[in-house]
Amino acid sequence: MTESAHDVTRAEAREALELAARVSLRAPSVFNSQPWTWRVTGDILELASDPHRRLGVTDAEGRLLLLSCGGALHHARIALAAGGWRTEVQRLPDARRPDLLATIRVAGRIEPDPAARDLASAISRRRTDRRAFGERPVAEQTLTRLRRLVEAEGAYLHVVPDDRVPELAISVDLAADANYFDPAHRTELTNWTHRPAWTSDGVPPATAVEPGLRRVPVRNFLPDGSPGLLSGADHDEGATYVIVFGTTDRPVDLLRGGEAMSALLLRATVEGLATAPISEAVEVAWPRILLTRLLSDLGEPYLIVRLGYVESEEPVPPSPRRTPNEVIRIEE
Repeated sequence: MTESAHDVTRAEAREALELAARVSLRAPSVFNSQPWTWRVTGDILELASDPHRRLGVTDAEGRLLLLSCGGALHHARIALAAGGWRTEVQRLPDARRPDLLATIRVAGRIEPDPAARDLASAISRRRTDRRAFGERPVAEQTLTRLRRLVEAEGAYLHVVPDDRVPELAISVDLAADANYFDPAHRTELTNWTHRPAWTSDGVPPATAVEPGLRRVPVRNFLPDGSPGLLSGADHDEGATYVIVFGTTDRPVDLLRGGEAMSALLLRATVEGLATAPISEAVEVAWPRILLTRLLSDLGEPYLIVRLGYVESEEPVPPSPRRTPNEVIRIEE
């Protein structure tokens, strides 16, 4: 890249891409597994999945791995747009390298995107809040803004009507039972909730919540332990449940679904909402069929998200993140 061609030097592009990759470390992922790596080479940033971090039991088909990596891709894109960088993104650019999920190339400078700046400002504040939400409902105008943002990322958002939330609860409960009584799943869950501190990943007890009465069950990450968060006095009375979905379960659509998930969670944080992804019902085949029926068979469910307001002013502790040196490789 020459400065005359794009008004950006190779060093500037590399610095911007490295910063974007660092920002993406805060992206959400299943069991906080952070199953991705980045490589910076010249004016290109490559996102690859890390198959060693795929949950072989919980995510046997690799759907949640792709959603997680899509979240990291969106975080990086938002960081670059907020910084005033024009980029070109290619998804699944090389059929011979299935682990290479996307490339981002810096193509020049632009005015910083105000909407991207709003989302970028929420990256460090976003948390998965598993505590019970209160009675305050989510405004219809807010849901409309979230739906439009998800659709702009190439996916769709279905708001589950109140009278069908019991069906959603059944699908999640069935999946939770299937997982609980599967010894292999219990072993995998224990592995990702009892991580040594040096791994900087997994779901630490401090962010898990005690079981409680909810409209839709919340995953018990520590069935034999002591969660660090109290559920609270509420029971999700005002919570809204949404399903992020797409037309197919092709890898490129799942990747875009992860980008849409990231956009949803960040915008909800900007709006002052608490958020909690729920993946159990997409992990098990039969409950996933029930979710498809909730969508009137219009698409493939990718993820459920609970939206609402928490009465407590006590912040949720951040989940650990791997260091840049573990995830990002820079080549001259």
